[in-house]
Formats: sequence, structure tokens, C-alpha cells
Amino acid sequence: MKVDMLDPTPIYVQLAGIIVEKIKAGDLEERRAVPSESSLQQEHGVSRGSVRRAMEVLREDGWVITIQGRGTYVAPKEKWPQKT
Repeated sequence: MKVDMLDPTPIYVQLAGIIVEKIKAGDLEERRAVPSESSLQQEHGVSRGSVRRAMEVLREDGWVITIQGRGTYVAPKEKWPQKT
């Protein structure tokens, strides 16, 4: 999946959706680190602000958790939203 710059959907929403799909597919395993901001920025050709906003959405929805000084991790499956 790629971010579509011509899609009217905000880039951060598209990026959050891509990451959710990777989590559901098992490409990003629960309790494992999510790629760094700079890595996601380079991989998807988006701004740091878009990556940060996508991470914020994923945290709010329960897909990831951020531990100060350690990084962002895929949340345990029992914390995932029920509307998956």
C-alpha cells in the first residue's frame, strides 16, 4: 500500500490506515516496535508532521502504545479496537 498524494483523504489518515493493515496482516507484530518516524517518512515520502499525526491517531484508537524514552510499539491484541 502506498500513500496517494492525489486522494482527498488526509495523508496522515491514509498512513494510519496502511499501518493498521500491516498490523492486521501480521507484518507488524504485537508488542514489537513500530518503524521510526524517519523510516516511515522516507518509506512513504511524507512529512514528519504527517507521521506524527498518524501515530497520534493510532495511539488514540488503541493500535499502538508509546513509552517515553523507548519508542512506539504495536499494542497487545486485547487492546486493539473491537471494530476491526
